[in-house]
Amino acid sequence: MQKKWTEIQRILEKHLTPGQYKVWIAPLAPAWEDKKLILYASGHFVADFIQGRLLPLIDKAAKQIMGEDCLVQVSCRQAEPQSPHETKNAYDPLCAHGPAAPQRSFPDTSGEGSAFSSSLPASPLSRCREHADGNRQPSPPAPRPLSAAQLSLPLHVSEIKACFASEYVWRFSFDDFVVGSCNELAHAAARNICNSAYGPNLLFLSSAPGLGKTHLLQAVGKNLCESCNRATPKVEYLTAEEFASRFYFSLKTQDTNSFKARYRDIDLLLLEDVHFLQGKEKMQAELLATIKSVRARGGKVVFTSSFSPKDLRQMDEQLQSRFCAGLLSFIDRPDEQTRRRILRHKASIHQIILPDDVEDLLAKYVHVDVRQIESCLHNLILKSRVCNSIITAQMAREVIANYVGLSPALDMESIVGYVCRGFGLSRDQLVSISRKQEYVTARNTVFYLARKHTDLSLAAIGQFFNRKHSTVIKGITSLEQEMSRESPLGRQISSTVAMIERNSLHISSVQ
Repeated sequence: MQKKWTEIQRILEKHLTPGQYKVWIAPLAPAWEDKKLILYASGHFVADFIQGRLLPLIDKAAKQIMGEDCLVQVSCRQAEPQSPHETKNAYDPLCAHGPAAPQRSFPDTSGEGSAFSSSLPASPLSRCREHADGNRQPSPPAPRPLSAAQLSLPLHVSEIKACFASEYVWRFSFDDFVVGSCNELAHAAARNICNSAYGPNLLFLSSAPGLGKTHLLQAVGKNLCESCNRATPKVEYLTAEEFASRFYFSLKTQDTNSFKARYRDIDLLLLEDVHFLQGKEKMQAELLATIKSVRARGGKVVFTSSFSPKDLRQMDEQLQSRFCAGLLSFIDRPDEQTRRRILRHKASIHQIILPDDVEDLLAKYVHVDVRQIESCLHNLILKSRVCNSIITAQMAREVIANYVGLSPALDMESIVGYVCRGFGLSRDQLVSISRKQEYVTARNTVFYLARKHTDLSLAAIGQFFNRKHSTVIKGITSLEQEMSRESPLGRQISSTVAMIERNSLHISSVQ
């Protein structure tokens, strides 16, 4: 029974916000009686709320797991009577900081002797009626004692914001983003959407993986949440895949109204990897309606993708037009100078100073993306602490070898030569405008190797073939996807790339 309830909880967790699930669903205790699922709540208020608001959703999820003949009932488990000594030290589930405050007993004005009337004060209306009837007016109830978790009034603005903090934990901010020539436009655009009240309220960031899209996206979310004039700004931060999954679940449970209410009535929508929606018409239509609704009410929208809007395929024209309606920014691979600044910044976080020769090695050979730079630095620091030694150039070479191995001595000319020989093509065929499959695959292989083994920017790689940087991004992504699927073509590409790298090994490049 517990296993089935866990499966039901997983379905509900996907459809509810983390706060709703934690408050209303997680504390429920399940029981099974004659094809009936009984959920015991901690109190009458909780049971009534779930019965009125969440029972249809729970019922659908239960039928999905336990069958159509399953019935769901929400009940309140009656507490056993306690002795006066036990009552004095009873634990109050609403206050996790100590024993519950003693309750003050009030006259029973309802005449029914219910559990509520013996522990709650009479309402103002009932007191007025008693006074009008000539009865003795009861004295006003004593103020409710404050628990350790409560704050006394008046509250400072900072305390109020702390009470209603966003449910998202923002890991990145503008303060820890290293700006260089490769990302200064994207950084400025992200700052602009935060600071401008009347400017564009949509931002589209595109780049290859690991270059800072997510960093800027979260920085925007953190900045806007902190500067928002609402105590609890409505923010939704998720990937396009999560958006599509939740929309599909709402269709399956026939509860699209809840989905629309959640995502259209918000102040800020942060959506990652929108290229995932390519070819998914229903998802695109729903996202388009969501964008229109959020922007109409003055909210802001930020997207990230590995492709620029015009390079997205099988995408609704209106949706592409919406993507282009705001600020568009592309993030390129960091050049060597920017990589040095990134290394210094990350090293300062760990309170270390990198020797100049170590910094030179890391900046020169670790250049695929920022994630690899960070990972290499973390491993170097860990190795230094484990060995109880200062960071040396030899130690850096050993760590770098785990990332770039025996680094091939490749430049653009040598890459083109190796690829032409590997695919049996001439240089003219490789740089031609032909769209033959073998030519496209060979060009994408050049893009991939040039990005991996040279310091050339995507724009410089594209200029070599009279093509734009977006074409280079698309080619690299397409090649990586083909290799990851391990299709016959993908295995052929992988073996060709490995052969080129083996034939061009230059051991002294790292040692």
